[in-house]
This record gives sequence, structure tokens and C-alpha cells, in this order.
Amino acid sequence: MKIVFATNNEHKLAEIRQILGGSIEVLSLADIGCHADIPETGATLEENAMQKARYVYDNYGMSAFADDTGLEVDALGGAPGVYSARYAGGAGHDSEANMAKLLAELAENNNRRARFRTVIALIEKAEGTDGPRTSTFEGRVDGEITRGKRGAGGFGYDPIFRPDGHDKTFAELGPEVKNKISHRARAVEKLARHLLGER
Repeated sequence: MKIVFATNNEHKLAEIRQILGGSIEVLSLADIGCHADIPETGATLEENAMQKARYVYDNYGMSAFADDTGLEVDALGGAPGVYSARYAGGAGHDSEANMAKLLAELAENNNRRARFRTVIALIEKAEGTDGPRTSTFEGRVDGEITRGKRGAGGFGYDPIFRPDGHDKTFAELGPEVKNKISHRARAVEKLARHLLGER
């Protein structure tokens, strides 16, 4: 079976391929010749993920899945949420600027509770039906925002997020630990159970 992961992020691809093993061939956007800048204009993580998966399904006729991730901070009313990657503005994903803005907005606020949420949207060809079958899978990890950056590993907000049950940030824990407990790992695990359980 072949399925498209609507990404060209090599780290994400390797992680997914390892979890799914050899029973399912996971293709990237580049593998199917898709070089479009797929829009993410949804108001929620679910909408963005589904938008990317549906683009592949509608334009290439293949089963596909996509993910979107957000950091939700309680004291900021759930922000940055769906805008996590471009929280500080600008077109690119400027992690340093995003972290600086978040820390400045929290300032001395003692409520540092936060969570990472990943939503994976899946669109599958459904034999004998009029349209595709859609599913979503969510993974989350709760924790808190530290008062400053700690650790040199990871990416995004990892240096300022300490997951519950650990005394280190994601950036300090390293990929071996992070990839076992992360929001993405938990969502991917649910996706894998769904895909592998039906075959």
C-alpha cells in the first residue's frame, strides 16, 4: 500500500516511515512531483491538516495524510495555537523571534501551563463509496513554559517547553526521549494503529 505524507520535512518522513515499518510505503510531496506551496488558511489545526491532505487527494488521486502542530499557552488564551510557526510575524518560521515574543508576553506571569497539540488528518480512498473516508488523530503533551531558553537540541519552541514528568525541556531531553513522548509521536501512533490495524 502507498500513501502520501503531505510534507517534504525529512525528519518527519523518517519518523513516520520508522513507525509504520515496511508494510506501508510512505511517499513525500517531492516523491509524487508536488512542488506547490499548499495553503494553510484554516482557523484550527484540524482545518489546516485536512486542507493539506485534501489538496493531495484532489490533485493526485492518492490517499494522503498531513499534520499541523500548535503550542497552546493557557495564560495567553490558547495562543499562539494555529499561528505558532509565524507567531512573531513575517513569512518564515523564525523560531528565535517566536520564542522571544512568547516569553515577553508571559513576562513574570506565574501561570506557565501549556501544551503542544498535533493533529493528523487522513483522507483514504474508500472502495465502493461515492467519496473518500476522512479521519483525524490527535496527540498532545502537557507541560509548562520555562522562564528562559534551555538546551540546544530540537527545533521550534523546544528550548522553552518542559513536559510534565521531566525536569528538562524538549531541547535538553534529546530526540531519543522526545520522540517517544512528543505530541507528534502520540498522534502518529494513533495513525499507525489505524492504518496497520485494517490490513
